[in-house]
Amino acid sequence: MTTDTPPRAGRREWIGLAVLALPTLLISMDMTVLYLAVPHLSGDLGPSSTELLWIMDIYGFLIAGALVPAGALGDRIGRKRILLIGAALFGAASAIAAYASSPAMLIASRALLGLAGATLMPSALSLIRVMFHRPSQRSFAVAIIMTSFSVGTTIGPLLGGALLEHFWWGSVFLVGVPVMVLLLVIGPVLLPEYRDPHGGRVDLPSAALALSAVLGVVYAVKHVSTSGADLAFALSLAVGLTLGVLFVCRQNHLDDPLLDLSLLRDRVINTSLGTYLLGLFAMGGTQLFIALYLQEVLDLSPFVAGAWMVPASVGTIVGSLLAPLLARQLRPATVITGSLVLAALGFATLSQVGEDDLALLIVGYEFVALGLSPMIALCTDLVVSKAPSHRAGAASALSESSGELGVALGVAVLGTIGTAAYRAQLSDRLPDGLPQADADAALSALGGAKEAAAGLPENLATALLTAAREAFSHGLGLTAAVASATVLAAALLAGTRLRHLPTSKEAEKAGLDTGTERTEPVT
Repeated sequence: MTTDTPPRAGRREWIGLAVLALPTLLISMDMTVLYLAVPHLSGDLGPSSTELLWIMDIYGFLIAGALVPAGALGDRIGRKRILLIGAALFGAASAIAAYASSPAMLIASRALLGLAGATLMPSALSLIRVMFHRPSQRSFAVAIIMTSFSVGTTIGPLLGGALLEHFWWGSVFLVGVPVMVLLLVIGPVLLPEYRDPHGGRVDLPSAALALSAVLGVVYAVKHVSTSGADLAFALSLAVGLTLGVLFVCRQNHLDDPLLDLSLLRDRVINTSLGTYLLGLFAMGGTQLFIALYLQEVLDLSPFVAGAWMVPASVGTIVGSLLAPLLARQLRPATVITGSLVLAALGFATLSQVGEDDLALLIVGYEFVALGLSPMIALCTDLVVSKAPSHRAGAASALSESSGELGVALGVAVLGTIGTAAYRAQLSDRLPDGLPQADADAALSALGGAKEAAAGLPENLATALLTAAREAFSHGLGLTAAVASATVLAAALLAGTRLRHLPTSKEAEKAGLDTGTERTEPVT
C-alpha cells in the first residue's frame, strides 16, 4: 500500500470525459429512439410481426451478449482502439439503418449497431479507470457517464417524436453519425490509450460461448415475458445455461482467460454486481408498467407519456451527481443503503397508485429515480475501481451485463406477476353480458380490453374499461410492492457486505487507489 496521494486529473482528462459521454448517450438513445418510428417504418417496409419484433429487440440482445467479449478485447488490443473501432462501426451501421430498404436490411444494421454499442460502454468506463486516479474524481466521472446513459434513454423518444414530425423514419438513426464522426476526429487526440501489457490473444471460442450464452438467456427471459413458459423458452434457456457452464469451464482451464473469474470472487465486486442487478431488476419490471399506465390507463400519447417521465430523468441526473459528493463524507455502504431505502419508499408510493393518480405516480417514480441513481453510480465505480487496471475493461463489461440481465429478469418476472394480478383482478370484475371473445381479449392485456370495448355498447364498454383500468392499477401496485421488497433486500446486502469500505476522502488520504499503473501505447 502506498501513502502517496494519487495524481489529480487535469483539463485534458475532463475534456476527454466529455468525449466519452457522447457515445454513452447515443447507446442508450438508440434503445428507445425507435419506439415512435415503428408505425412509420411498418408502413414503408411492411415487416411481419416477427420481423418487427427482431427490429426492436436485436439491438439490445447483441449489446447484452457482446459486452463481456468486447470488454476483454479492449483490455488486450487497447481500450481507445476498440472505442474508435466501435464508433466507426456504429456510425456506418446508423447510416445503413437510416436507408434500409427491407426488414432484413434493417435487422442486420440494428445487429451491427448492437455489436458496436457493446464496445463503447466498457471502453468508456475502463478508460476512466486510468484517466482518473483519485477516488473522488473517478466517482464523479463515472457518475457523469451513467448520467449520460440515463439522459439518452429519456431523450430518445422525445427526439424521435420531433424528427418524425418533419422527416422520414430513418432520420432517427442519422443523429448518431455526426456524433461518431466527432469522436473519431477528437478521440485520438484527447483520450489516452491503455492495454494489458501482458495480455495474450483473445480466445475466440470463449468469445463465441459468452455471446451465445447471454443471447440464449436474455432471449429466454424476454420470450417468457411475452409468450409464457413454452417450448421455445425452455430450449433457449437450456441452451444458454449450458453454454454458460461450458464458458466457465473453459475459463478455468485457460492460462489467459477471456474473463478472469477471480473478479467474481472479490467481495466488493460480487456485492456491487448483485446490488446493481437487484436494483435494475426492480426498475426494469416496474418501468414497463409505468409506461403502459401513462398510455393505456391515462390515454396519453407516447410523446406526452415520455414528457411525463422527464422529471424522473432529472431525478436520475441529480442522484447520480450527488453520489460522489456524498461518498466523500459518507461510506459507500451508507450512501448506497440510504439511497435504496429512498427507492423502496418510491416503489411503496407507486404501489398505492389508483386508476387516475398521475401526481402520485410521478412522485413515486421521482423517489425511485433519486434512490436508484446513486446506487448505480457507486456500484459501477466500485466494480471498475476494485478490479486491477489490466482487467478494468472486463470488469466494466460485467457491470453493464449485470444491469442488462437485471432489467431483462425484471421485465420477465415482475411483468409476469403484474400480468397475473391484472387477470385475476379483472376476471372477478368482468361486467355481465360480456361476450366470451371480448372477455378473453380483455383478460389478455389492457390493450385488448380497449379494443374489445370499441365494439361494445356504451354502458358495457364503460364498465369493461373501468374494471380493466382498476385491474391494471392493481397489477402495477403489486409489482411495485415486490420491487420495494427487492430493493430493501439489496440495501441489506450492500449495507452488510460493503460496510468496511472507507469514504473516498479517506481513501485519498491513505493512498488506497490502485489505478495508478502506467498506460501502454498501442503499437
